[in-house]
Amino acid sequence: YGPIAAMLVELFPTRIRYTSMSLPYHIGNGWFGGLLPSITFAMVASNGNMFYGLWYPITIAAVCFVIGLLFVRETKDVDIYARD
Repeated sequence: YGPIAAMLVELFPTRIRYTSMSLPYHIGNGWFGGLLPSITFAMVASNGNMFYGLWYPITIAAVCFVIGLLFVRETKDVDIYARD
């Protein structure tokens, strides 16, 4: 989780940083992580293959990876501290 936290901190200005990274992170973990057992069980029950339920987390991870590649900007030379 270390690289994720470092990346999320660099995405937002200091004034709204904590709320901006906390809210989507915890909602995402709640919805996708919380529904993971139910969705994978339903997928396995509908197909009969024990490994068919693995496609849900693999698909979510792949979609998040593609979105990250497309929309997250480079922050190498950006000042992440607020100017007062």
